[in-house]
Amino acid sequence: MSIAYQLSSVRNTLPEEVQLIAVSKTHSVGMIRDAYDAGQRLFGENRPQELREKYEVLPKDIEWHMIGHLQTNKVKYIAPFVKLIHSVDSSRLVDTIQREAAKCNRTVEILFEIRVADEETKTGWNFDELMQYIRTAPFGVMTNICVRGVMGIATNTDDEQIVRRDFEKLRHYFEMLKPYFTARFDTLSMGMSHDYPIAVECGATMVRVGSLIFGERDYSK
Repeated sequence: MSIAYQLSSVRNTLPEEVQLIAVSKTHSVGMIRDAYDAGQRLFGENRPQELREKYEVLPKDIEWHMIGHLQTNKVKYIAPFVKLIHSVDSSRLVDTIQREAAKCNRTVEILFEIRVADEETKTGWNFDELMQYIRTAPFGVMTNICVRGVMGIATNTDDEQIVRRDFEKLRHYFEMLKPYFTARFDTLSMGMSHDYPIAVECGATMVRVGSLIFGERDYSK
């Protein structure tokens, strides 16, 4: 089945208010263009250099999202154009994004990645540490970043109760953080190809779907 058909199938399962990020990491420029031609404009990547390469050859009205773990020394590759960085997991990364965005004279939107899964391999803030940081961080002088919300990844399991627990926990954290920010703090990014329907039920405003649109990834490329 075509990418356009798969994309339409996913869209038809989403409420109008939920944004769809088409996760195009490891997929070709041609496949992204097929999704673009079908009307998709929001794409997610997890490798800064790959994201930069795709940005340079694809239409400039694409809204690029960085969804993977981001090293501070790689921020410079995407700061000139990235719309939203989902995976902000440290104060050092916040400072680097602010500095690189200022060099480009633009504002970069970010999400705090919070660890909710019972897996040591998952990245993200411990919520108590994030709260302490937010209470003391001078966001008022960080004029080149805009905190839009939070992101998280549920435990990798077939147990829907555990997945739902993780998403509900993330939604709770999202609500707890709202009073510390402006009305633009409105984004709850959670849910992927295998679990996004549960995420939507738990209040996701943005889902990150890749394999259901583009097929399985070939990581050997």
